[in-house]
Amino acid sequence: MKFYLVGGAVRDRLLGFDKSDRDWVVVGARVEDMLAEGFTQVGSDFPVFLHPKTKEEYALARTERKTAPGYTGFSFTADPSVTLEEDLSRRDLTINAIAQDDDGALIDPYDGAQDIKLRLLRHVSPAFTEDPLRVLRVARFAARFANKGFKVAPETMTLMQELSASGELSHLVAERIWQETEKALNTQSPAVYFQTLRECGALAIIMPEIDSLFGVPQTAQYHPEIDTGVHVMMCMEQAARLSDDPVVRFATLLHDLGKGVTPKEKWPRHIGHEQLGLPLIDQFCTRLRVPKKYRAMARIVSQYHTHCHRAQELRADTMLRLLESLDAFRRPAQVEQFVLACEADSRGRKGFEDREYPQAEIVRQALAAARSVDIREVLSTVGVDHEKGHEAIKAHIARARTDAIALALGKCQ
Repeated sequence: MKFYLVGGAVRDRLLGFDKSDRDWVVVGARVEDMLAEGFTQVGSDFPVFLHPKTKEEYALARTERKTAPGYTGFSFTADPSVTLEEDLSRRDLTINAIAQDDDGALIDPYDGAQDIKLRLLRHVSPAFTEDPLRVLRVARFAARFANKGFKVAPETMTLMQELSASGELSHLVAERIWQETEKALNTQSPAVYFQTLRECGALAIIMPEIDSLFGVPQTAQYHPEIDTGVHVMMCMEQAARLSDDPVVRFATLLHDLGKGVTPKEKWPRHIGHEQLGLPLIDQFCTRLRVPKKYRAMARIVSQYHTHCHRAQELRADTMLRLLESLDAFRRPAQVEQFVLACEADSRGRKGFEDREYPQAEIVRQALAAARSVDIREVLSTVGVDHEKGHEAIKAHIARARTDAIALALGKCQ
């Protein structure tokens, strides 16, 4: 029975990363052997165990065989006869198919260390095409390691294109698509994930609402990049610069979906795209079972991002209505997410990448001013009590907040 460190822990050490989850593969063992050593079995599809002290995962070396469509259509063999090389051969990328023994020596039958030096994401074997989830995983790794200079190997991109054209992606369940997408949103270069999916043809299949934005023109005066899809990817790059929050990045991704359904005869203008995007956001989020917090912010940004862009022109009462629409007084953190996504939208244009966005600070100042209003003092000053009705109370509070915002906006301008 031999233990080998495998996968991400070995890869990340070679890349110079300090921390990574450690996974182990066990060669020459049976389930009974692991249990006798005090390990706890947790795997249902194949034998995976938790170490009795470290709680790290140890999996028996295994082989797999394709038996049905989709990423779950495999049968597994895990017994003492399976070699380390056989186990490594079933992995997706060469950089993930490196093992390390107790002495620190690398076992690298598929030249993963060399591909790390070459900055290539390359498949281990033609069996890559048996698992459609690997298309999303490679796109995610491309996003994660883009800042390190990694690219998808041309031959691997060819296999990804074949997988996308095969119909296999239709067998992916929503939860797994979202799981990979959410991880990609947390990388340093989330735009690369969507660009890679588009390059291999997968984006049109799993996220058609985003794919349809490419080729849709915008007014060159405001969007020198012209193409809406290109604009959205530029916005994603800016969102990654401005915030680590995946909710901000997701809202930025979907903020212009409405432009994808503008009638061609109205191009390059997109009047009303803010509202047109709302049902598309709902459609997208329902299909992929996106958590509520992501959907809520995406809807807010789609509906109100042009309001934020015009913050310097808004009257105080209009600014208050915007803040109320953002649920700013109960959830002030949403305002920060909103203005960051709007700033990413503004900067996600050719030649605007480093422009200042004073509108964000104007909205922040308006919120601070409105929240500074002492509601109890307002009500005591005007002599309003609960017998005069809820609407009357709301009107007095709104007036006080509007006055406070007007004063703040005057100072901003």
